[in-house]
Amino acid sequence: MKDIQHYMRPGTLQLKSLPPLSLYVHLPWCIKKCPYCDFNSHELAPTVAHAVSLPAPRGGFAGLGRPGAGAVGDMPEQRYIDALVADLEAALPLIWGRTVHSIFIGGGTPSLFSPQAIDRLLADIRARLKLNADCEITLEANPGTFEKDRFKAFKSAGINRLSIGVQSFKDQHLKALGRVHDRAQAIAAVEEASLAFDTFNLDIMYALPGQTLQDLEQDVLTAIGLEPPHISIYHLTIEPNTYFAKFPPVIPEEDLAYDMLDKITEMTGSAGLARYEVSAFAKPGHRCFHNTNYWQFGDYLGIGAGAHSKLSFAHRVVRQVRVREPKLYMQKALAGDAVTVDAEVTRADLPFEFMLNALRLKDGFKLQDFVDKTGLPFTAIAQGLDEAERKGLIERDFVHVKPTVRGLDFLNDLQQLFLA
Repeated sequence: MKDIQHYMRPGTLQLKSLPPLSLYVHLPWCIKKCPYCDFNSHELAPTVAHAVSLPAPRGGFAGLGRPGAGAVGDMPEQRYIDALVADLEAALPLIWGRTVHSIFIGGGTPSLFSPQAIDRLLADIRARLKLNADCEITLEANPGTFEKDRFKAFKSAGINRLSIGVQSFKDQHLKALGRVHDRAQAIAAVEEASLAFDTFNLDIMYALPGQTLQDLEQDVLTAIGLEPPHISIYHLTIEPNTYFAKFPPVIPEEDLAYDMLDKITEMTGSAGLARYEVSAFAKPGHRCFHNTNYWQFGDYLGIGAGAHSKLSFAHRVVRQVRVREPKLYMQKALAGDAVTVDAEVTRADLPFEFMLNALRLKDGFKLQDFVDKTGLPFTAIAQGLDEAERKGLIERDFVHVKPTVRGLDFLNDLQQLFLA
């Protein structure tokens, strides 16, 4: 990582103030790699995956990695957290004095880590960073990786928001997606979360192999019936370098996928879950601050294997990437050298980087926010805005820009208008 003086030197941008700061923590292990997943996730060895299914003893912290245990099977829990803390300490000069407004622990499957490990991780973070009084702290969890009261133990450790990777409530679709849980485990996980947390999210996917509109409707009905305060619903996409890319499943055609999205928007709206982003639906007061900060071009420090960061300084915006492979990441992070990519975002690329995020939001963005967060004048996006308005993809006035319904439906087309 470069010296702080390198980031503070004069440059071409003029940022009058810095945006809100979030922290992302990547825990990279999964029981099984899903065929659609292109995240930096790594399968545990079979002996480890087997250990995951063992029941927890009664009392105390339920779950894996009993007190004093260093790992779940071959998962080096304590060494990995040592590496995360070393990674954070090396990055502290870049964010010194800034308040952290949200923490998101993602993966992989973070709920494979024991509640004690998460408790230690959050204590180490609190000891080094100034957290906002109402800091949102989210943990991703998958059904099939917890036992009764495990979610309550995560809450005791300091987690205040859970995001559950349900994907579907139909066994045939869960099997097609390679998920390790079934419908019953999905429902049990959501019920357990609702007992432990005031706010939580369900991740659902649509346009699945063999899925009909009626199947989708049933999934959404089941999800809504469990009364989550927040649902994220994503179109299944076939990403490069995944199993599905090599062996593509038959998924619904585009017209049917659009019908599914219309049905999702209609059903969630009727249930009081307002769409505030392309894929996010929330009850009042339950929008995800962490993700919203991404979409509003806020800053985030990412620690952990393969984690990405976007950090602003007075005269530049910088992106970083950590070493991807977990074993090498631990080695490098413990030596204070976890960053493998450290690059300044060019003036030419900044408009697209901003618009790629901001146009995902149903309410769009204020023009002044573009100036404040990129250090560029309005004129940098004027041509793209003119073209987007001509095509009916945005509506705007002198203060504000937001995507139309058509703009949200054809988001890729809209975003591409701002490519350098």
